[in-house]
Amino acid sequence: MDSRTRTIAKAISWQLMGLVSMTLVGYLFTRSLTASSGIAIASAIVSFIFYCFHERLWSRVRWGRVSDLSS
Repeated sequence: MDSRTRTIAKAISWQLMGLVSMTLVGYLFTRSLTASSGIAIASAIVSFIFYCFHERLWSRVRWGRVSDLSS
């Protein structure tokens, strides 16, 4: 199970990549840097919260995990 700090660090790095890509996609549709940035920031905040929740839930699921037999 990942620590909360690791989960948050992963979420931040993922959201930074998403922020850039969403801004580019938003700009292609709106031709407005202000609008596309607003959309990207709102999306990043919502996605960050859901990513943390999703990771914490999946860390409790044992299905599909392979145990390390060497330790």
